[in-house]
Amino acid sequence: MVQVAAAAIYGPDGRLLISRRQDHLHQGGLLEFPGGKVDPGETVCQALVRELEEELGITAVAFEPLIRIRHDYPDKRVLLDVWKVTSFQGQPHGREGQALYWLTEDQLLPEQFPAANRPIITALTLPQHYLITGTAADTLQWFARLDRALSGGIELVQLRANRLDDDAYRALAIEVAERCRVAGARLLLNRDPWQVLDLSVDGLHLNRHQLERVASDRVLSEQLLAWRSEGEGRLLGGSCHNQAELLQAQQLGVDYMLISPVQSTGSHPNEPTLGWSGFAVLVENATMPAYALGGLKAADAELAIAQGGQGIAAIGAWWNSALAD
Repeated sequence: MVQVAAAAIYGPDGRLLISRRQDHLHQGGLLEFPGGKVDPGETVCQALVRELEEELGITAVAFEPLIRIRHDYPDKRVLLDVWKVTSFQGQPHGREGQALYWLTEDQLLPEQFPAANRPIITALTLPQHYLITGTAADTLQWFARLDRALSGGIELVQLRANRLDDDAYRALAIEVAERCRVAGARLLLNRDPWQVLDLSVDGLHLNRHQLERVASDRVLSEQLLAWRSEGEGRLLGGSCHNQAELLQAQQLGVDYMLISPVQSTGSHPNEPTLGWSGFAVLVENATMPAYALGGLKAADAELAIAQGGQGIAAIGAWWNSALAD
């Protein structure tokens, strides 16, 4: 296993600094996030600072963990420890002769990067907070909660309304999609995929039973992956509670995971929990961004990130407190 410290470096205008691997190197000619191997005796942070000085002539000043990705190539195994660098000193230049580019997040095309880099692109475009909708006493209150959460900065919403029949769910999804679009948020549907594939949304979320069904049926999985590739930026997510379900989701090729339950919840108070240590173990083996779910508050996002996660997904953290006083 080769451990690599890599950086997603943001410039003052919000663009990302990307380099091109020289042709004679492994994965030569492809774009990459700058960085390099962690030397024996170094911490990852020490390696990050050293590599950026050696490669780019800059000194990282402010940085925070983004994602850790394991990837097996035919000829080597790598562990990418990726950090988001938001402040640096110096003028970046290719000290090793590599070409450099400043690109927006929308210009990061996965096919132009090594396979191990592709989950990094997803992580950069996903927020730290992920709202799962809850229930309310009436429709007006339900939409008031949604609008309040969106105005509070929520950028990723999962529509979970299990009690509705298919027609009612579709009608609600159309209205929610429009409100999310106006607010600049993305909407994911939690429903049998073949009931909603024709709707104009940003992605789908599969529960553990749907994941098992799709993973066991090659035709269904190919149809679902084709649907995702046909729409720009479409996301496919999944839920997992253990290592077996995590591996199943990874084999299907989901873009992110919800790992739960981290802590006890009001709806399932007696269900065994993973705790933060159990969450960290699953994240360590994940090959995509992972959110913590279950009994969490908005402030727990920092703890989830410290354990290697993308952030937190929750209902109560935003939904139950989303109404004005």
